[in-house]
Amino acid sequence: MPIKPQVIALEEHYLDPEVKPYITGPDVTRQPRVSERLDDVGQGRIAEMDAAGIDMQVLSHGAPSVQRLDAELAVRLARGANDRLAETVRSHPDRFAGFAMLPTADPKAAADELERAVTRLGFKGAMVHGLTGGLFLDDKRFWPIFERAQALDVPLYMHPAVPHPAVIDVYYKDYVEKYPNILRAAWGFTVETATQGIRLVLSGVFDTYPGLKIILGHLGEGLPFLLWRINMALVRDGAGPNWFRDTFREHFWITTSGFFSDPALLCCMMEMGIERILFSVDYPFVENQPGTDWVHRIPLCAEDKAKILNGNVKRLLKL
Repeated sequence: MPIKPQVIALEEHYLDPEVKPYITGPDVTRQPRVSERLDDVGQGRIAEMDAAGIDMQVLSHGAPSVQRLDAELAVRLARGANDRLAETVRSHPDRFAGFAMLPTADPKAAADELERAVTRLGFKGAMVHGLTGGLFLDDKRFWPIFERAQALDVPLYMHPAVPHPAVIDVYYKDYVEKYPNILRAAWGFTVETATQGIRLVLSGVFDTYPGLKIILGHLGEGLPFLLWRINMALVRDGAGPNWFRDTFREHFWITTSGFFSDPALLCCMMEMGIERILFSVDYPFVENQPGTDWVHRIPLCAEDKAKILNGNVKRLLKL
């Protein structure tokens, strides 16, 4: 009998009890079962992992974490939350790893907290959520975070958050009441986070920090499908022949979180290469079982499946 490959999922969320009162999104409050699962970083979560055949989760706080709080409060809450997450990981070191929470409202403190979380708490990187103070993270005031991530050789996971209020007003308000997820997984999350990725490339941050590593969920927020066209259009503006496309494929990894589609995966494999694709579920906003059922039945050889399920993430996060 063939040996079943280890399954590591790395966009799997929880809520810290001290940060949770500041997280008021309807994704949590209108779904009691989701809320219960976000609170559980113990045996209930592990039992669901076992049932779906998931060996390890890399835990990260739900959006928007502390990124929309004032700097002083965000720094205090992030430090406490990271300490508590480290205790959870220490209690189940073979089942959990951690991404740090960063108080991005104070970029220097965020960089310092990233270093503390990696060097003292054993975290594997950090997750950041959308805008901070209405600013995308390509703004140069946030570059100390990227500098520190490169120095530590850990990735930053760019996770969605609800779009800027002005964008909601102009683009989505007519449909939000009937279809609230238009702001989230149905479209708004994708646009906001894909824009974050594009802006990072355009900003030159990868020229300044050539070792910087970025993870995007949801099969790259649509960007692998669009790489050729974006690159072609930017060449018209004077960019190098394959500058955007090559930069993206060198510095970004993508995960399957909440996106279990054979055609979409095939596109990503052809654009990014199998070594850049990592398995994720997006638990508990997405159920574990559909994710593992899908990845085991996709028409790939055992070697490539193992890369997606564990090999690529082991190399990237040094697990």
